[in-house]
Amino acid sequence: MPKNGNRGANTRKSNVSLASNNEDIDSNVVFGHAKTTRKAKQSSTAEDSATKVGDIVPASSEDPPKQPDTRKLIGGASWTGKLPVNILSEHCQKQRWAKPEYTMSKTPEGFSSMVILKPTNPKTKETLVLPSFKLPPSHKHLAVQPTALEARHFAATYALFRVCSMRNIHMMLPPNYRDLWKTAFQDLKSDDVKQGKGWMYEADPFAAKQEREEAQTLMAKKRDEREKQTAKEADQPAHILSAARSNGGNSNRNVMKGWTRVPKIDMAKRTRAQIESLVRRDDRWNIYAARISEFQCRNIVNEFVGLGFRKSHIEEAVQECKDREETLEWLIIHVPEDDLPIWVLPEGYTAGLSMASGNVKREASIKRLAEAGYSSERCSRLLDDCHGNESIAAEALQNELVHAGSDEQISSNISSLSFAEAGSEYQDPSWAEEQETLSSIFGERFKIIERHLFQVQLNIAELQAPFCLSVRKSRMYPQQPPTVSIISPGLPAYIRLSIIRRLIHHAAADLSGEPMIFNMVDWLENNIPKILNNPGRLHDVSAVASGRSKKPVLNPEKELKARGIPIQIHGNTRSPQNLDIFNRWQAKQTTPQQQKMLAARQTLPAWRLQEAIVNAVNGHQVTIISGETGSGKSTQCVQFVLDDMIKRQIGAAASLICTQPRRISAIGLADRVSDERCSRVGDEVGYAIRGESKQKSGTTKITFVTTGVLLRRLQTSGGTKDDIVAALADVSHVVVDEVHERSLDVDFLLVLLKEVLGRREDLKVILMSATLDAGVFEEYFSNFSVATIEIEGRTYPVEDYYLDDVIRLTGFNSGSRKNEESDEDDVNPSVASTIQGIGMKINYSLIASTVLAIDSGLGSQEGGILIFLPGTMEINRTLDALRGCPNMHALPLHASLMPTEQRRVFSPAPRGKRKVVVATNVAETSITIEDIVAVIDCGKVKETSFDPQNNMVKLEEIWASRAACKQRRGRAGRVQAGVCYKLYTRIAEAKMAERPEPEIRRVPLEQLCLSVRAMGVIDVPAFLASALTPPETLAVKGAVDLLGRMGALDGNELTALGRHLSMIPADLRCGKLMVYGATFGCLEACLTIAAILTVKSPFVSPQPKREESKAARLSFGPGQGDLICDLRAYEEWSQRKSSSNYHDVKFWCDQNYLASRILDDISSNRSQYLSSLKEAGFLPSTYHSNTQASLNSQNSNTALIRALVAGAFNPQLARIDFPDKKFAPSMSGAVELDPEARTIKFFNQDNGRVFVHPSSTLFDAQGFQGGSVYLSYFNKMETKKLFIRELTPFNAYSLLLFSGPITLDTLGRGLIVDGWLRLRGWARIGVLVSRLRMMLDEVLARKIDNPLLDLGTDEVVAVVRKLVEFDGLDR
Repeated sequence: MPKNGNRGANTRKSNVSLASNNEDIDSNVVFGHAKTTRKAKQSSTAEDSATKVGDIVPASSEDPPKQPDTRKLIGGASWTGKLPVNILSEHCQKQRWAKPEYTMSKTPEGFSSMVILKPTNPKTKETLVLPSFKLPPSHKHLAVQPTALEARHFAATYALFRVCSMRNIHMMLPPNYRDLWKTAFQDLKSDDVKQGKGWMYEADPFAAKQEREEAQTLMAKKRDEREKQTAKEADQPAHILSAARSNGGNSNRNVMKGWTRVPKIDMAKRTRAQIESLVRRDDRWNIYAARISEFQCRNIVNEFVGLGFRKSHIEEAVQECKDREETLEWLIIHVPEDDLPIWVLPEGYTAGLSMASGNVKREASIKRLAEAGYSSERCSRLLDDCHGNESIAAEALQNELVHAGSDEQISSNISSLSFAEAGSEYQDPSWAEEQETLSSIFGERFKIIERHLFQVQLNIAELQAPFCLSVRKSRMYPQQPPTVSIISPGLPAYIRLSIIRRLIHHAAADLSGEPMIFNMVDWLENNIPKILNNPGRLHDVSAVASGRSKKPVLNPEKELKARGIPIQIHGNTRSPQNLDIFNRWQAKQTTPQQQKMLAARQTLPAWRLQEAIVNAVNGHQVTIISGETGSGKSTQCVQFVLDDMIKRQIGAAASLICTQPRRISAIGLADRVSDERCSRVGDEVGYAIRGESKQKSGTTKITFVTTGVLLRRLQTSGGTKDDIVAALADVSHVVVDEVHERSLDVDFLLVLLKEVLGRREDLKVILMSATLDAGVFEEYFSNFSVATIEIEGRTYPVEDYYLDDVIRLTGFNSGSRKNEESDEDDVNPSVASTIQGIGMKINYSLIASTVLAIDSGLGSQEGGILIFLPGTMEINRTLDALRGCPNMHALPLHASLMPTEQRRVFSPAPRGKRKVVVATNVAETSITIEDIVAVIDCGKVKETSFDPQNNMVKLEEIWASRAACKQRRGRAGRVQAGVCYKLYTRIAEAKMAERPEPEIRRVPLEQLCLSVRAMGVIDVPAFLASALTPPETLAVKGAVDLLGRMGALDGNELTALGRHLSMIPADLRCGKLMVYGATFGCLEACLTIAAILTVKSPFVSPQPKREESKAARLSFGPGQGDLICDLRAYEEWSQRKSSSNYHDVKFWCDQNYLASRILDDISSNRSQYLSSLKEAGFLPSTYHSNTQASLNSQNSNTALIRALVAGAFNPQLARIDFPDKKFAPSMSGAVELDPEARTIKFFNQDNGRVFVHPSSTLFDAQGFQGGSVYLSYFNKMETKKLFIRELTPFNAYSLLLFSGPITLDTLGRGLIVDGWLRLRGWARIGVLVSRLRMMLDEVLARKIDNPLLDLGTDEVVAVVRKLVEFDGLDR
């Protein structure tokens, strides 16, 4: 590369000379910024210093006399794009940074370069210099390049990654640098982010550096203050130390700033005991066996020691947990309450649970047993097991502590303690003698409490605190140690238990068989100080200290089913298996049945291109086949490839997977191809759909699958690139049919296949479609050899009738008047009037009339009718309309039907009847219903679409694309000439889109990222960056963060809720609401609310009747929120509709300002959602609201439904800020006044103060139901103010259980939810709820594995329901 400035004359001779190109690139690669003249370089300070150091290579000394072609060297022979150095220079210029500077080092291995960036403040002229971008030692070898030129471009690429990793700049880089960006650099970033070094990859590294320096300064200041405080407290006892810390915190006048007016939470004792029992019983931490690094461990230990925890406890916790947050939760759960820091405990806390009971004697026994340090809960249970005998219960507790026995052991121990034996032992004279001896030895230190119980005061000189040994005779004393306890006020329970445990171990080992109490006292006086310094692990005593039971840590590697990696395909023409397959295939060709099938196949247009198709597939990695309807591409191409492999005697290696967009297509094609090959489905040809499979390993050569089935196969392979390649190692060809539909599944599959093709040159990919834009896919797979083939269609003539033609043919009249604005100027007034009357909606009477007209026209001629409709509700209404048509055999066809029901459409109609198939777009492609001669197309389809204004995904009825309508039309001409009746006008057809929009552009990024993560992809941004239409990486990261806040992701892991949501084709909030509804027993209610949100509120608000309309809406749910009012109104409408006549229902709707049309639309969407849940396997296909009582037992529980709505809408929440309370005097004392509505304020996280929309039922609310202190909202709108709409009030426990992550305030002020919502309360409540949420996620996981699981009686679900219903109280 040129370094000297004396070659300018040469570069001016030709604009295309090599030197010119090089100099253009070198203009941005400088050492300092002096002009490149020899004189300037000799005087350069940088050059002089470089010479002194010796490892900086002068620019001119290492260049060869003849410069290489830079573009060819860096980008490859065909590269015409920009080079990394240019891109970095342009980026710096856009950011107004100085030109990048490059260092250069020469090593024995080659050249290594680094980039230095620096900006200059235009006002102060101050220059900020960043340290050079260095690779870590583990990756330093990557920077070493054979030439200085390549080293600079590598350094520029790495610098670009450091400041632009969130953007898709790598798409502009040459191939080698692009691969570095996506692999090594991306892995390096992931490791750095895990280690807390995400700041290294900020878009503005200079601002990040300043923020980091400020944070370090602040941290150092806080550390100095903490060290001073620690020095002051060093001489204080432990129990005084905690109080001092608390007082020290309160002395800061700003410590409660922002906390004085926040809601306060509490948890009643019985409820808390129940949840603690659940949490302790579950007791699963770090289920994936992750490990905290040593560096993080040290930081956590130092931080938590400063918070008041014992160092030994923290060191134990970090070995058990996965991260800092879980470590803190572990400590708060496991450390006994009397040893917790003061900030963790509630105000006025008293240790121990005091369960309400009228049995004073029992309570006294529990209290004495608990004095030893055992949990009150454990003491209570064992005392009941021992029928109230305190001595036996005490011995059982000690046995459990010492032997760490399971419940079965303790039960056997208890059963062996016969009361007769216990009574006889009490009369043992040796026990009385030992008491007399001890009394004479210890004098006043010895005290008899009762006949078989005494105490000895211990004399421990180095400890000021009093210690007392309480001794109770055991049944086998002195062969076994007595039952003992340690009494020392202020000493934590777990330390007392640790002392008892070590004492009993010592006595059992060294003192058994003789009186031992004196020796035990002596041992205690010598060893208690040592135990206090090192009390041991909490786990050794926590089973009895807290009453919990241990559960094993899950090892995901052991739990995952071992998956063998298949051997890659190797064709061996000499193998007996290949010869056998060939001989059987050759023998079958001569059979009459096969000859008949061959004759039928030879009439298809695809047959004429058999050789071309086979040669293209064999000679290229990717083959793109487009074929018109009826060409035979879906049935023939896979057979051509298989037959060719068999003829070449490599049939044993053949394994073709052909994906289909729908289940019925996969089943139908498997049936058809099996028939053509004269075999049964499941032998040579099979299929695999969700929940059903017919194939034989080693025998099946062609398998038709839904795209989702193949994606799940890749998803469960392990997630890494090698795993994905291994998952297809036994597959020779992957055929992706109907690729033009561009569904999410297809786009995802293409990304994965592109990855596999780069690692497996022997894999063949075939893309097929009827209307294929081959250029898009050819460019996408441009790195591989690609062939394209086009097959002509074979369809019979199809005659088109448009809406005006259909009206004339049928004589249909809607009874509407002529509208002045008709879009059909060339039709007569009566037809135009009818078109206007029909409007844009589907007219079911017109469909029925058209069917009758077609039947009449066909007469005795056989042939079926195919009707295309957008959804299942429209299909059901059409079937109802066709019931009045005589001699019609009407059948539904849609994706949510069972496969057996779907197959009915292929059978001929009963004698004397005409088959009418009423279908969604599943019948557009791939399947052929042989006897169809007429198609009725309504021109509509239901697609998911995203409304960014409301941030809402809707299943919306829209016009189909012209490409889709062409496919529908082609169904009429597959077997004979046919007719297509289009129930739309020519103008409407002209306005249709040419082809459907790719689904990746029709769903929000949150839904997209969740779908990608559900496939098993860990790095979602990198995956989407390689898709056909990649979104912005920064936006993708924001979407991933939102998924974490919604509870769909936990870090990088997909939660059970996330897995559910990924399978439901609905807006994430609506999907989440439906999942919650099925889990908590209010499915029908949640389905209705989801449908209302998808459509709109059924209430209308005429301008002069707004207040009356609002009052009518409010009457259905006073104070419960907008959605509850809408829900109850719909439920009453539905009930009246089924029991009253049309006019009565219409009158009732008018009275209550309800729109019947909107209520019908809600009902339609509700049915669609129900079908989607069944299709996703979340509900049984036989579900009906009357038969599945457990799924709807809580439909009337309004408090629960409000909580679930809030959880579904998170993070769209607002805090209610009430004014100061006011009171009025009355005869019975002061009475609290309700605040005026205008004095209540509302705040959300993003916008600060927001306002309730005037149309809301809560606009004038002075209070809220059930102690509600928050509102959830579905959307916002801004005029002069920012308004929130579709409001639902909810309480604090609804927030804790269903909102974002819970953070503990380490100053003891309370909890922080989702990073901004504050609650005053006990830290342990936050931990208990957090663990309860994890248990709820496990319940949802079980529901995924078993959709029929009845959660109506699940204990976790019941506890959550109780918390939100009673706001933590015991009612």
